[in-house]
Amino acid sequence: MYPNDGFRELERHECLRLMTKVPVGRVIHTRHALPAVLPLTFRLDYDGSVLLCTPAASELVRAIEGSVVAFEADEVDAAARSGWSVVVTGPAAVVTDPAERDRLARTGPPSWVPSSEEVFVRIDPELVTGHELVGGVSLYGAGSVT
Repeated sequence: MYPNDGFRELERHECLRLMTKVPVGRVIHTRHALPAVLPLTFRLDYDGSVLLCTPAASELVRAIEGSVVAFEADEVDAAARSGWSVVVTGPAAVVTDPAERDRLARTGPPSWVPSSEEVFVRIDPELVTGHELVGGVSLYGAGSVT
């Protein structure tokens, strides 16, 4: 971000707090050597990991298992010209531990596409970044920086 452009960088703890306020985000991964984006429901785990639930046979599981991916969540108020965006980047892995799967079956995110065989995917939060725009305030736009 540029000085006085109205955006404020968010600290890691602020990013994770904001992510708990929205139910849907987007996983960004590589598909056929090109960027791909897919909206999904999610939850944050106790350690800040992003948890996804998807059918075991989904293309998404094959695409992201063992890969470094990004997960973006945001909230925007276009009328107020304000909002925030957070990106969590890290390796994605299917949760295989039976006790952990049982715990996530009770507390994890629901799948948008229910299936008889669902898996949970964990994205470890190696890098967490975020920005907030407050009311369109900028030296160059509506409002002024004080």
